[in-house]
Amino acid sequence: MTPPALLRQARTSAGLTQAGLARRLGTTQSAIAQLEHAHANPTVDRLEAALRATGHRLELTLVAHQPSVDETLLARNLRMTPAERLAAFETAHRELEELKKLATDAR
Repeated sequence: MTPPALLRQARTSAGLTQAGLARRLGTTQSAIAQLEHAHANPTVDRLEAALRATGHRLELTLVAHQPSVDETLLARNLRMTPAERLAAFETAHRELEELKKLATDAR
């Protein structure tokens, strides 16, 4: 979730308007609107202060990166020459066509 969306969710769940949150923070409604703008990039300290004013707190955790792709497969393919990549693609394409034919014949 983006910082602006997080702040907007916290503010609305606390039943606050932008003006109400602004009063709690000693700022203006337009300053809150800027914080909630889709492209806003507030500092962690500013976001944390705004969230505290809504009765929430910011909690950051460190999580190990889990790639969504097989990075070993990518590395192997990058070590291949363009000709080797093309040959591998042609082989995979041919095998898929054979599987497709088998699936069609099985119907």
